[in-house]
Amino acid sequence: MDILYWIIIGLAFAISFVALIYPILPGVLFLAAGFIIYGFAFSFEPFTPFFIIVQVLLFISLFVIDYVGNAYAVKKKGGSKAALWGSTIGLIAGPFVIPVAGILIGPFIGAVLAELLFQKKGLKAAVSIGIGTVLAFVGTTLIKVLTQAIMIGYFYFQVL
Repeated sequence: MDILYWIIIGLAFAISFVALIYPILPGVLFLAAGFIIYGFAFSFEPFTPFFIIVQVLLFISLFVIDYVGNAYAVKKKGGSKAALWGSTIGLIAGPFVIPVAGILIGPFIGAVLAELLFQKKGLKAAVSIGIGTVLAFVGTTLIKVLTQAIMIGYFYFQVL
């Protein structure tokens, strides 16, 4: 039975990384589910107060990284809230409309269309904002991969 629990924990962690590419999946919740499954299946004893504080801070940082990174890039490129909404909608819809490439094309198209339609910006400015949203997504995703890897590594360090 222990092997089954470890497989389920590993799958929860793997899905948390898949959620970086398919943002409609709640990746952070799958990370937390892995920790909680371990606690119920084996023991919550390894989860010291320090462990919990570190993990909670890293969980919060995952949300902050997502929002701040994209907002900063859009603002730096001169984009509006419409571009933020457009890129977010494109990020969610993109992978389903255009598998694989949609994760990058979706936010770009969403931001560009939002700027063109709602802010009446020129094509050059809208494309620049679109590129900024894609670069922000790639950058924040890399930071989130590292953060999640640290969280999982720390978990294994505590429990093994």
